[in-house]
Amino acid sequence: MSGQVTSVTQPQPAPQPTDVRAKAPEPRPQPAPPAATVQLSSAAQAALREAMETPAQTAKEAGAGDGQAKRLLAKQAAAKAESAPSTHVVA
Repeated sequence: MSGQVTSVTQPQPAPQPTDVRAKAPEPRPQPAPPAATVQLSSAAQAALREAMETPAQTAKEAGAGDGQAKRLLAKQAAAKAESAPSTHVVA
């Protein structure tokens, strides 16, 4: 039972749907948050200055007798010596 195909119908492309949704409103720019004012105690200000100090400044202060700078340099030297690879001489 084979029948002969006499006509072929091509599928028609589906019509493009029209956008019936309303366009989203333009986003409004967010207002900048109010600026906060922070007051640091004198101890906090000193700690901040020490934390931002350069190694050259620390060395200069240690040379001028600053105890804190001397301790920091000693601590850094000890850490450097501890992390340096040790050399073993086998005779």
